[in-house]
Amino acid sequence: MSKVSTNISLDEDLKKEAQALFAEFGLDLTTAITIFLKQSVREGRIPFSIHRFKPHEPYAIHPPTEHSRMMDTWDEIARRMG
Repeated sequence: MSKVSTNISLDEDLKKEAQALFAEFGLDLTTAITIFLKQSVREGRIPFSIHRFKPHEPYAIHPPTEHSRMMDTWDEIARRMG
């Protein structure tokens, strides 16, 4: 299979954060993007759900997944803090 080069423009901070995250998995940015593209083609869709969240909603940063919650609401945090 021949390879081609593709250029994309990214926010510099996003690129650095993504590279750091993928490095923890032993991946470089090219490999991570290739995995995303292969999975998208395999499934015929974006391989995760995309939702629009309003900033004031408790899960705006980390929305809950089908099986678990990523973060508590502010009320739950305040309750635990006393």
